[in-house]
Amino acid sequence: MADDRPRSSQLRISGIRQIKKRELIPFTRQTAGMLNAGMSILSTLSTLEDQSSHPGFKLVLKTLRENVESGSPFSEGLRRFPKVFDDMYVNMVSAGEKSGQFAAVLKRLSIMMDASSRLSRKVKSAMTYPTVILSLALIIAMGLITFVVPIFKDMFAGFGASLPGPTQLLVTVSDFMRHHWLVVILGVGGSVYGFRKWLSTPGGRLKFDHFLLRLPVFGPLTQKVAVARFCRLFAQMLTSGVPILDAMYVVARSMGNKVIEGEILSARSSIEQGNTLSSSLEGKHSLPMLMIRMIAAGEKSGRIDEMLESVAETYDDEVETTLSTLTSLMEPFLMVFLGVIIGGIVVAMFLPIFKLGTVVGGH
Repeated sequence: MADDRPRSSQLRISGIRQIKKRELIPFTRQTAGMLNAGMSILSTLSTLEDQSSHPGFKLVLKTLRENVESGSPFSEGLRRFPKVFDDMYVNMVSAGEKSGQFAAVLKRLSIMMDASSRLSRKVKSAMTYPTVILSLALIIAMGLITFVVPIFKDMFAGFGASLPGPTQLLVTVSDFMRHHWLVVILGVGGSVYGFRKWLSTPGGRLKFDHFLLRLPVFGPLTQKVAVARFCRLFAQMLTSGVPILDAMYVVARSMGNKVIEGEILSARSSIEQGNTLSSSLEGKHSLPMLMIRMIAAGEKSGRIDEMLESVAETYDDEVETTLSTLTSLMEPFLMVFLGVIIGGIVVAMFLPIFKLGTVVGGH
């Protein structure tokens, strides 16, 4: 019954799926600030509820306030909204409540979430440019094939001679797309649906994540982003007082890559058997040796959380450098790609005109 109640409560809140980190980060930062200023959690929630402009999040805050008013811990109220507050967030808050460092934990949470959000924005920003260029190339190519090629086909129809090979291929593709457009749409839609369905299966996701890690440039980038996230989350959870086994489990589920998640969970099992963190992580192919050696050094010095933060900053810098290099390398590649696709279509269309004498003469 206890599990059913949160679900039903969540379903009644409109717009809960649209609550993003832009709502959660300010909420966490403001809550920490108000608690540090001496306000009670009840007054803090009431104030933030009045100020919230997001209807869904306003109702979340109202429910949290009512939960606290009824005598339940703040972390228990958070568990009612797993789509807003993930396991990492709830576990850190719960640890902060138990250790008496509630405000300090919330402040660390806001800093960590802000750093993770900045890293995600950098990756998305770097991927936006090639995505826009490739989409633009596809739209232009589809427009030329669908609307322009038929005009050229009619123009050359009366010449009474066979068209050059590239032009004929272009005309054939154009005819197929115009006369069987429904088949094309269903084929593309079915392929996308099938791929997403395959990706939603455990085996499919694992194979795809293996493939991502093996890609020449994107593989190392994916690894670095995951390592930075692992070190940052793990450091903050340990600092907040979350037990290491709970922290390992929560962090593994936050990786976004099933291969890395599996290796971290495997290391967790090794820690359960009494091994150290660094020795448990050794031999994991998706985790870099530099990170493992720095963790080992942190274990010896007794400052593993500080060492993890240092590793996270190191890999943040590496991600930024990789993204800058990737963007610089992709610009000429995209220009060549555009030239080959669009230029190839244009040349194929005008090829009969270049050979007009031969075509008209029937040779």
